[in-house]
Amino acid sequence: MKDEYDFSTMKSRKNPYANKLKKSVTIRLEEDVISYFKSMAEESGIPYQSLINLYLRDCVATHKKIDINWHK
Repeated sequence: MKDEYDFSTMKSRKNPYANKLKKSVTIRLEEDVISYFKSMAEESGIPYQSLINLYLRDCVATHKKIDINWHK
């Protein structure tokens, strides 16, 4: 392996995974929901935002539907 490489002659190309990158969004979550995922994050060693993303991804993969019935 060389000690130095000359990247000035290298051709640039688009990232083939660019369409798979995450998009930053702002979302309002209740404090207890954040606390729940933060405690899971400490147990698992995975950042809490990644856990939330994994949970939502699972909902998408299983086509989970939410049942919203407002109690009177």
